[in-house]
Formats: sequence, structure tokens, C-alpha cells
Amino acid sequence: MRLTLRLLAIAAFSALAVNAAAAQEPGADATWKELKPDVFGEQAITEASPLVRLTAPGRAEDAAMVPVEAEVMLPAGDPRTVKKLTLIVDENPAPVAATFSFGGQRHDVTLGTRLRVNSYSYIRAVAELSDGSLHMVARYVKASGGCSAPALKDEEQALKNLGQMKLRVVEDGKAGDATQASRLSKLQLMIRHPNYSGLQMDQVTRLYIPAKFVDNIEVRQGEDLVFSMVGGISLSEDPAIQISYEPTGKEIDVHAADTDGRKFESELKPAG
Repeated sequence: MRLTLRLLAIAAFSALAVNAAAAQEPGADATWKELKPDVFGEQAITEASPLVRLTAPGRAEDAAMVPVEAEVMLPAGDPRTVKKLTLIVDENPAPVAATFSFGGQRHDVTLGTRLRVNSYSYIRAVAELSDGSLHMVARYVKASGGCSAPALKDEEQALKNLGQMKLRVVEDGKAGDATQASRLSKLQLMIRHPNYSGLQMDQVTRLYIPAKFVDNIEVRQGEDLVFSMVGGISLSEDPAIQISYEPTGKEIDVHAADTDGRKFESELKPAG
């Protein structure tokens, strides 16, 4: 009897917790229902998919730089591969933050970056597999003003360092050499760029700064594609991407471009 009452109490408490959470987010998924057909058409999406995991803070410390990490992992023996990963911030003026495409036969991908969040919103990670199926998870993040927050650097300084890159291999939190990296290594890329959203105001002239952001990145290991990215204004200033990859010891090359047509390049050569 006591066990039954205890289970009923737990169930009631869980129901209250769910209802309380829903009460804090009334209609929070309404935007997604309107947005989904524009991004994915009528294609079915498996929601709360066990194949995808998304880590994001419940309340962001800095709405202009919200750290997120998405992981796609297929079970052993699954013949499919991971082809694309799209990050979406429902309530942003341009909700599709970035779409990443992967080369090779990727059965697992871990990707981290920083996003702008303009108001309380769901952040979504949608993975596309080689069979065309879509799998999604979402996390609700409390943040506001990320797209209109002033740039951390003044425009003159930002343009002076425009396109400078930091590219390295990270293994167990330490920088290393690509030839000595394990399969669980991550490639870390950062590009100096203000990534102006078009919603930020010049603090001197009080005029809006025109949108100008990194919209294309391609990273190759030798001739093989590690990933390519098509991005928008929801990527933070100084875009930073960390992605798992399988090192071959070949030279890693980065080609990037922004909406003004500027092109940026970098490389990481194996030691020796």
C-alpha cells in the first residue's frame, strides 16, 4: 500500500513539474510549427530522437554567445551515415543558424559552437541521415537580446583582424598534432569576424551596422571533406566550431567566405 501511494505521489509530482515547465513556456513551439515547412517542407521529422543529443544552458549567461553541443550517434550495425546537421533558433529573426554537411562515412558526429539567442526560444538540432530521414531534439533556452547586443570590439579593430583563424586539434582537452591524434580527437576552428547581424547599432553614429557575416566554411583533410557549413546571423561573433573527426595525418585546409565576398584560408600541416 505504501509503495503504491509513493508511486502515485511521484507520478503526481512529475505531472506537476511538466505542467509547471509548460506554464513557463506557453505556446513556445508555435513558431516551430510555422517554421518547419519553410525549412524542411512536408518531410517527416522524428522528434525527441534517441539518435541525437543537444546540450545547451537552460538560462544563458551571455545571449550573444550561447554554447551548444550537438551529438549524433547511430547504433552499432546501423548501415546509415550522418550527412547533415542543422541548428535552429526558433525565435531569432533568421532562425536557421547553420547547416553542416559531412564527408565520409560518419556514423557519429559531435559538434559544438556558439549561437545568438534573441528571445526565450527553443534551440533545435536536426540531423539528416543517408536514407533521407530527419531526427531532431530541442532545448528551451532563456536568453534575450543576443542578435542586437553590441559587438565586443569596435568596427575598426574588428576589420583589422578580419579573417584571422585559429585551427588546432584538441584531444582530451589538450592541443595536439594531427598525426598523433586519436579517432576521438576534435578539430577546433575559430575565425575572427564580427558577424554583424544587421540588428546591432553603432554606439557612436547610432545607426544600424549592415549585416556582414561568415556564411560559408569548408574544411578538408587532404582531398576528403571533413565538413562544410552554410551559416547565418545567428552564429556568434568570432565564429567558433569544434567537431569530432578521424585524423589521417594529411594536411587540413580551411576555406571560408563572408557575405561581402571576402575569402579566408588557413591550413594545419602534420608535423615532420
